[in-house]
Amino acid sequence: MRYEIKGEPMPVVLVYLDPNEAVMCQKGGMAWMTPNMKMSTSTGGFGKAIGKMFSGESMFQNTYVSEGGPGMIAFASNVPGSIIPLDISKGDMIVQKRGYLASQPSVELSIAFQKKFSTGFFGGEGFIMQRLHGQGIAFIEIDGYVVEYDLQAGQQMVIDTGYLAAMTGTCTMEIASVKGIGNKLFGGEGFFNTVVTGPGKIYIQTMPINQLAGAIGGLLPRV
Repeated sequence: MRYEIKGEPMPVVLVYLDPNEAVMCQKGGMAWMTPNMKMSTSTGGFGKAIGKMFSGESMFQNTYVSEGGPGMIAFASNVPGSIIPLDISKGDMIVQKRGYLASQPSVELSIAFQKKFSTGFFGGEGFIMQRLHGQGIAFIEIDGYVVEYDLQAGQQMVIDTGYLAAMTGTCTMEIASVKGIGNKLFGGEGFFNTVVTGPGKIYIQTMPINQLAGAIGGLLPRV
């Protein structure tokens, strides 16, 4: 499989397949393709279907196979932002809900529970995130531009709620209260921040979709 990512701020990943090679995506993920791409739809099993539903994805997934020769298929971003490739063979990745776009069939999508109630309730990502594991390349969507950091063991990054897009499975995530009642009430940053601890890599997005929706909503005329 070869691929190239084009376009800003609404990117698309073009995936080039050899004969009989396959790629999978969530329901409705295909943007365009060559005529020799054959589609099949499945749930991957009841357990996997339930897991995908709770992690913010459709219970169904589509697999496309290039028949009779090389093929091409395109997967476009749903919001202004970035598409980044992740090599899941190097280790599990934890991704925000609805972050998964497409992957090789050897990549598996499941759920990742936040172990602590406070992390799930106040962390901006909910109790459940997506876990990508297995082998191969996966493509995920990032809201806005992506900034990457490699954290050493014990090194931390404090992140405003909703800005954490993905992290390697070796990282841990906790919630820290903003200090000072004045800061909480008047600082405009909310009551809690997300604290990610290494070792591992983190991917931070510059415009979470809820922030974008709020910014656009503030410009709309009042009826």
